[in-house]
Amino acid sequence: MRVIALCVALCLPLAAWGDGEKAGEFDYWVLALSWSPNWCEIEGDAKGSEQCEDRHDFGWTLHGLWPQYHQGWPSYCPTVERAPSRAMTRDMADIMGTAGLAWHQWKKHGTCSGLSAERYFAASRAAYDAVERPQVFRKLDKAVKLPAAVVEEAFLKENPKLERDMITITCRDGHIQEARICLSLDLEPVPCGRDVIRDCTMKDALFTPVR
Repeated sequence: MRVIALCVALCLPLAAWGDGEKAGEFDYWVLALSWSPNWCEIEGDAKGSEQCEDRHDFGWTLHGLWPQYHQGWPSYCPTVERAPSRAMTRDMADIMGTAGLAWHQWKKHGTCSGLSAERYFAASRAAYDAVERPQVFRKLDKAVKLPAAVVEEAFLKENPKLERDMITITCRDGHIQEARICLSLDLEPVPCGRDVIRDCTMKDALFTPVR
């Protein structure tokens, strides 16, 4: 049985256990960054998401910070921690796009972290802020097609601590979807497990500009 002490800036207590997957017991984090314009193209516009409104100019947004095993991952864990308040989820919208996504990420992934909602969101923001997101993609003035490997190279260039086995680029419906970066429990880059490091191999993935 794995026993993990989560330390993000300070030592954090583990939540009480319930049946099933145990909150606080995992091996590393996966930080998922979504390119918002592509998400809007694929599904956000159809959902009428506030994230896709013209008044916003989201680029790389935080999809989530996910507890991960070396093989597989926990989700929807029993926890004694209180659900986040509306103010907490609203305060995450600046990097996540909507408060609704913040709530969903807590329910599916945050409950497995062993952290309170406040500390989980603090860890999520710290992880997001620690990654240099390539600004070159914000300079696009029209949609382009490019190899997914180009996106990975851009992240590696901007983040010298990252190595190729610590990041993966995913695609969906012909578009670049996400950059997923594997982090230790103290938010330092680490190699990804085999079920995470599955790079998109597209040579002509669509990349749409910030609106």
